[in-house]
Amino acid sequence: MVKFLLWCILFILCWPLAILALILYPLVWLILLPFRLIGVAVGGVFELLWALLTLPARVLRKLA
Repeated sequence: MVKFLLWCILFILCWPLAILALILYPLVWLILLPFRLIGVAVGGVFELLWALLTLPARVLRKLA
């Protein structure tokens, strides 16, 4: 909702720039999508490594 209100203000102030932003926003989103997917994958790998590294401590804590 905030993005829409900001776009409306931009449309009132400078409508050509608002139309350009409306056209370019989906293109920029598509270009940045692979980087988001890579970020999710890298975050998952780090979580897996952290779980594997802390597994012995968690097992010992359960046994004690």
